[in-house]
Amino acid sequence: MTRYASEARWGRWHPLRVVLLLVMASFLFGACATVPPKSDVEAYAYYKEVNDPLEPVNRVTMKFNTAVQKVIIKPATRVYRAVLPKPVRRGVTNLLRNLETPVVLANDLLQGEQKRAWHTFKRFVINSTAGVGGLIDVAAKTGTPYHDEDFGQTLAVHGVRQGPYIVLPFFGPSNPRDAAGLVADILMDPLFWIFRAKNLDVPKYTRTGLSILDTYDRHLENIEQLEKDSLDYYAALRSAFRQHRASEIRNGRPIPIDEFEYDIFDELDEELEQPDNLAPARRELLFLYGHYMPD
Repeated sequence: MTRYASEARWGRWHPLRVVLLLVMASFLFGACATVPPKSDVEAYAYYKEVNDPLEPVNRVTMKFNTAVQKVIIKPATRVYRAVLPKPVRRGVTNLLRNLETPVVLANDLLQGEQKRAWHTFKRFVINSTAGVGGLIDVAAKTGTPYHDEDFGQTLAVHGVRQGPYIVLPFFGPSNPRDAAGLVADILMDPLFWIFRAKNLDVPKYTRTGLSILDTYDRHLENIEQLEKDSLDYYAALRSAFRQHRASEIRNGRPIPIDEFEYDIFDELDEELEQPDNLAPARRELLFLYGHYMPD
Protein backbone atom coordinates (compact mmCIF):
# COMPACT_ATOMS: atom_id res chain seq x y z
CA MET A 1 0.00 0.00 0.00
CA THR A 2 1.42 3.39 -0.98
CA ARG A 3 1.90 6.20 1.49
CA TYR A 4 -0.93 8.17 -0.06
CA ALA A 5 -3.29 5.20 0.07
CA SER A 6 -2.40 4.71 3.73
CA GLU A 7 -3.11 8.35 4.54
CA ALA A 8 -6.37 8.17 2.64
CA ARG A 9 -7.32 5.06 4.58
CA TRP A 10 -6.86 6.86 7.91
CA GLY A 11 -8.17 10.14 6.55
CA ARG A 12 -10.93 11.37 8.77
CA TRP A 13 -10.42 8.70 11.46
CA HIS A 14 -6.76 9.17 12.32
CA PRO A 15 -6.26 8.22 16.02
CA LEU A 16 -5.28 11.78 16.96
CA ARG A 17 -8.49 13.13 15.47
CA VAL A 18 -10.50 10.48 17.30
CA VAL A 19 -9.01 11.46 20.67
CA LEU A 20 -9.58 15.16 19.99
CA LEU A 21 -13.19 14.49 19.00
CA LEU A 22 -13.72 12.52 22.21
CA VAL A 23 -12.35 15.37 24.30
CA MET A 24 -14.63 17.89 22.59
CA ALA A 25 -17.57 15.53 22.99
CA SER A 26 -16.88 15.26 26.71
CA PHE A 27 -17.19 19.02 27.09
CA LEU A 28 -20.35 19.09 24.98
CA PHE A 29 -22.07 16.31 26.91
CA GLY A 30 -20.82 17.75 30.17
CA ALA A 31 -22.46 21.06 29.36
CA CYS A 32 -25.70 19.26 28.54
CA ALA A 33 -25.67 17.00 31.61
CA THR A 34 -28.43 17.55 34.15
CA VAL A 35 -27.08 19.22 37.28
CA PRO A 36 -29.04 18.48 40.48
CA PRO A 37 -30.62 21.56 42.07
CA LYS A 38 -28.70 23.06 44.99
CA SER A 39 -31.77 22.53 47.12
CA ASP A 40 -31.06 18.80 46.96
CA VAL A 41 -27.99 19.12 49.14
CA GLU A 42 -26.87 15.48 49.10
CA ALA A 43 -27.36 14.98 45.36
CA TYR A 44 -25.63 18.27 44.55
CA ALA A 45 -22.70 17.45 46.85
CA TYR A 46 -22.34 14.03 45.22
CA TYR A 47 -22.39 15.63 41.76
CA LYS A 48 -19.68 18.14 42.66
CA GLU A 49 -17.43 15.76 44.58
CA VAL A 50 -17.56 12.87 42.14
CA ASN A 51 -17.28 15.25 39.16
CA ASP A 52 -18.76 12.73 36.74
CA PRO A 53 -21.54 14.49 34.81
CA LEU A 54 -21.19 11.97 31.98
CA GLU A 55 -21.76 8.94 34.17
CA PRO A 56 -24.56 7.38 32.06
CA VAL A 57 -22.49 7.73 28.87
CA ASN A 58 -19.31 6.67 30.66
CA ARG A 59 -20.94 3.49 31.96
CA VAL A 60 -21.99 2.52 28.44
CA THR A 61 -18.47 3.19 27.15
CA MET A 62 -16.98 1.15 29.98
CA LYS A 63 -19.25 -1.78 29.12
CA PHE A 64 -17.98 -1.56 25.54
CA ASN A 65 -14.35 -1.47 26.72
CA THR A 66 -14.96 -4.38 29.09
CA ALA A 67 -16.46 -6.41 26.25
CA VAL A 68 -13.42 -5.69 24.05
CA GLN A 69 -11.15 -6.74 26.90
CA LYS A 70 -13.09 -9.95 27.49
CA VAL A 71 -13.36 -10.99 23.85
CA ILE A 72 -10.02 -9.82 22.46
CA ILE A 73 -7.46 -8.40 24.86
CA LYS A 74 -7.60 -10.85 27.77
CA PRO A 75 -7.44 -13.97 25.55
CA ALA A 76 -4.59 -12.38 23.58
CA THR A 77 -2.77 -11.59 26.83
CA ARG A 78 -3.06 -15.20 27.98
CA VAL A 79 -1.69 -16.42 24.64
CA TYR A 80 1.11 -13.87 24.97
CA ARG A 81 1.94 -15.30 28.40
CA ALA A 82 1.78 -18.88 27.15
CA VAL A 83 4.05 -18.24 24.17
CA LEU A 84 6.67 -16.02 25.80
CA PRO A 85 8.34 -16.92 29.11
CA LYS A 86 8.44 -14.27 31.81
CA PRO A 87 12.08 -13.18 31.23
CA VAL A 88 11.28 -12.51 27.56
CA ARG A 89 8.14 -10.54 28.48
CA ARG A 90 10.21 -8.53 30.94
CA GLY A 91 12.58 -7.75 28.09
CA VAL A 92 9.63 -6.46 26.04
CA THR A 93 8.65 -4.21 28.94
CA ASN A 94 12.18 -2.85 29.19
CA LEU A 95 12.40 -2.25 25.44
CA LEU A 96 9.08 -0.39 25.29
CA ARG A 97 10.05 1.78 28.25
CA ASN A 98 13.36 2.60 26.61
CA LEU A 99 11.56 3.67 23.43
CA GLU A 100 9.36 6.00 25.52
CA THR A 101 12.39 7.83 26.95
CA PRO A 102 12.14 10.97 24.74
CA VAL A 103 8.57 11.62 25.91
CA VAL A 104 9.39 10.95 29.57
CA LEU A 105 12.49 13.15 29.37
CA ALA A 106 10.57 16.01 27.73
CA ASN A 107 7.92 15.91 30.46
CA ASP A 108 10.56 15.74 33.21
CA LEU A 109 12.06 18.95 31.83
CA LEU A 110 8.70 20.65 31.31
CA GLN A 111 7.86 19.94 34.96
CA GLY A 112 11.16 21.42 36.14
CA GLU A 113 12.30 18.05 37.50
CA GLN A 114 15.99 18.33 36.61
CA LYS A 115 17.09 15.44 38.83
CA ARG A 116 14.48 13.08 37.40
CA ALA A 117 15.37 14.28 33.88
CA TRP A 118 19.02 13.38 34.52
CA HIS A 119 17.98 9.95 35.77
CA THR A 120 15.86 9.43 32.64
CA PHE A 121 18.72 10.42 30.35
CA LYS A 122 21.18 8.25 32.29
CA ARG A 123 18.83 5.27 32.08
CA PHE A 124 18.54 5.68 28.32
CA VAL A 125 22.32 5.77 27.82
CA ILE A 126 23.00 2.80 30.11
CA ASN A 127 20.16 0.60 28.86
CA SER A 128 20.70 1.44 25.19
CA THR A 129 24.34 0.32 25.45
CA ALA A 130 24.95 -2.12 28.29
CA GLY A 131 21.30 -3.15 28.21
CA VAL A 132 21.40 -4.32 24.58
CA GLY A 133 19.17 -1.63 23.13
CA GLY A 134 16.97 -1.52 26.22
CA LEU A 135 16.09 -5.21 26.52
CA ILE A 136 17.83 -5.42 29.91
CA ASP A 137 17.19 -2.80 32.60
CA VAL A 138 20.80 -2.46 33.71
CA ALA A 139 20.13 1.06 35.03
CA ALA A 140 17.63 -0.17 37.62
CA LYS A 141 20.16 -2.71 38.88
CA THR A 142 22.69 0.09 39.36
CA GLY A 143 20.35 2.33 41.37
CA THR A 144 18.43 4.30 38.73
CA PRO A 145 14.88 2.88 38.66
CA TYR A 146 12.29 3.56 36.00
CA HIS A 147 9.71 6.30 36.39
CA ASP A 148 6.97 7.44 34.04
CA GLU A 149 5.85 10.95 33.10
CA ASP A 150 3.28 12.19 30.61
CA PHE A 151 1.93 15.52 29.46
CA GLY A 152 -1.26 15.08 31.47
CA GLN A 153 0.92 15.14 34.59
CA THR A 154 2.82 18.13 33.21
CA LEU A 155 -0.42 20.07 32.77
CA ALA A 156 -1.45 19.16 36.33
CA VAL A 157 1.89 20.35 37.74
CA HIS A 158 1.29 23.71 36.06
CA GLY A 159 -2.16 24.09 37.59
CA VAL A 160 -4.50 22.76 34.89
CA ARG A 161 -7.49 21.08 36.55
CA GLN A 162 -8.46 17.59 35.48
CA GLY A 163 -12.06 18.40 34.53
CA PRO A 164 -14.88 15.86 34.54
CA TYR A 165 -14.24 12.14 34.57
CA ILE A 166 -14.59 10.56 31.15
CA VAL A 167 -14.19 7.03 29.81
CA LEU A 168 -12.63 6.94 26.35
CA PRO A 169 -13.38 4.06 24.00
CA PHE A 170 -10.40 1.66 24.02
CA PHE A 171 -8.27 4.05 26.13
CA GLY A 172 -10.41 3.72 29.28
CA PRO A 173 -10.60 6.06 32.32
CA SER A 174 -9.45 9.60 31.65
CA ASN A 175 -10.39 13.27 31.87
CA PRO A 176 -10.06 16.18 29.44
CA ARG A 177 -6.66 17.15 30.80
CA ASP A 178 -5.22 13.63 30.41
CA ALA A 179 -6.88 13.12 27.04
CA ALA A 180 -5.26 16.31 25.76
CA GLY A 181 -2.00 15.13 27.30
CA LEU A 182 -2.29 11.85 25.41
CA VAL A 183 -2.39 13.74 22.12
CA ALA A 184 0.61 15.85 23.14
CA ASP A 185 2.62 12.76 24.12
CA ILE A 186 1.94 11.17 20.73
CA LEU A 187 3.13 14.34 18.98
CA MET A 188 6.28 14.51 21.16
CA ASP A 189 7.28 10.96 20.30
CA PRO A 190 10.01 10.95 17.60
CA LEU A 191 9.00 7.44 16.51
CA PHE A 192 5.51 8.70 15.66
CA TRP A 193 7.01 11.08 13.09
CA ILE A 194 9.57 8.56 11.82
CA PHE A 195 6.90 5.91 11.25
CA ARG A 196 4.64 8.47 9.60
CA ALA A 197 7.33 9.94 7.34
CA LYS A 198 8.54 6.54 6.15
CA ASN A 199 5.09 4.90 6.12
CA LEU A 200 6.26 2.15 8.45
CA ASP A 201 2.91 0.62 9.34
CA VAL A 202 4.19 -2.76 10.52
CA PRO A 203 6.60 -1.40 13.19
CA LYS A 204 3.98 1.13 14.28
CA TYR A 205 1.23 -1.42 14.83
CA THR A 206 3.66 -3.95 16.30
CA ARG A 207 4.70 -1.42 18.93
CA THR A 208 1.08 -0.53 19.67
CA GLY A 209 0.06 -4.17 19.98
CA LEU A 210 3.01 -5.04 22.21
CA SER A 211 2.26 -2.02 24.41
CA ILE A 212 -1.32 -3.21 24.94
CA LEU A 213 -0.24 -6.80 25.67
CA ASP A 214 2.53 -5.65 27.98
CA THR A 215 0.19 -3.39 29.96
CA TYR A 216 -2.38 -6.12 30.46
CA ASP A 217 0.31 -8.71 31.20
CA ARG A 218 1.51 -6.55 34.12
CA HIS A 219 -1.92 -5.57 35.44
CA LEU A 220 -4.36 -8.32 34.46
CA GLU A 221 -4.68 -9.88 37.93
CA ASN A 222 -5.21 -6.48 39.58
CA ILE A 223 -7.92 -5.58 37.08
CA GLU A 224 -9.70 -8.90 37.53
CA GLN A 225 -9.43 -8.68 41.34
CA LEU A 226 -10.88 -5.17 41.39
CA GLU A 227 -13.74 -6.29 39.16
CA LYS A 228 -14.38 -9.33 41.35
CA ASP A 229 -14.30 -7.51 44.71
CA SER A 230 -16.26 -4.40 43.72
CA LEU A 231 -19.96 -3.97 44.34
CA ASP A 232 -19.85 -1.25 41.68
CA TYR A 233 -16.91 -1.89 39.35
CA TYR A 234 -17.46 1.42 37.56
CA ALA A 235 -17.19 3.49 40.77
CA ALA A 236 -14.26 1.41 42.02
CA LEU A 237 -12.36 1.87 38.76
CA ARG A 238 -13.08 5.60 38.81
CA SER A 239 -11.67 5.91 42.35
CA ALA A 240 -8.66 3.72 41.59
CA PHE A 241 -7.86 5.74 38.47
CA ARG A 242 -8.06 9.07 40.27
CA GLN A 243 -6.02 7.87 43.21
CA HIS A 244 -3.36 6.45 40.89
CA ARG A 245 -3.19 9.63 38.82
CA ALA A 246 -2.98 11.83 41.92
CA SER A 247 -0.05 9.74 43.14
CA GLU A 248 1.68 9.92 39.76
CA ILE A 249 1.30 13.70 39.63
CA ARG A 250 2.84 14.03 43.10
CA ASN A 251 5.58 11.55 42.15
CA GLY A 252 4.53 9.50 45.16
CA ARG A 253 4.86 12.37 47.63
CA PRO A 254 2.14 12.91 50.31
CA ILE A 255 -0.64 15.40 49.53
CA PRO A 256 0.07 18.83 51.07
CA ILE A 257 -2.85 19.90 53.25
CA ASP A 258 -3.23 23.21 51.42
CA GLU A 259 -3.78 21.41 48.10
CA PHE A 260 -6.96 19.58 49.08
CA GLU A 261 -9.78 20.58 46.77
CA TYR A 262 -12.45 20.05 49.43
CA ASP A 263 -12.65 20.88 53.12
CA ILE A 264 -12.83 17.37 54.55
CA PHE A 265 -11.11 17.95 57.86
CA ASP A 266 -13.98 19.41 59.92
CA GLU A 267 -15.42 16.09 61.04
CA LEU A 268 -12.80 13.73 59.63
CA ASP A 269 -12.06 11.87 62.86
CA GLU A 270 -15.74 11.31 63.60
CA GLU A 271 -16.44 10.12 60.08
CA LEU A 272 -13.57 7.66 60.04
CA GLU A 273 -14.83 6.11 63.27
CA GLN A 274 -18.04 5.15 61.47
CA PRO A 275 -17.07 4.75 57.79
CA ASP A 276 -20.14 2.64 56.99
CA ASN A 277 -22.33 5.68 57.69
CA LEU A 278 -20.55 7.83 55.14
CA ALA A 279 -22.38 8.94 52.02
CA PRO A 280 -20.98 7.22 48.89
CA ALA A 281 -19.43 10.45 47.59
CA ARG A 282 -17.81 11.22 50.94
CA ARG A 283 -16.38 7.70 51.24
CA GLU A 284 -15.03 7.87 47.70
CA LEU A 285 -13.43 11.24 48.36
CA LEU A 286 -11.69 10.06 51.52
CA PHE A 287 -10.53 6.92 49.68
CA LEU A 288 -9.20 9.08 46.84
CA TYR A 289 -7.00 11.05 49.24
CA GLY A 290 -5.84 7.96 51.10
CA HIS A 291 -7.72 8.55 54.37
CA TYR A 292 -10.12 5.64 54.06
CA MET A 293 -9.39 2.12 52.93
CA PRO A 294 -12.32 -0.31 52.81
CA ASP A 295 -11.89 -3.69 54.45
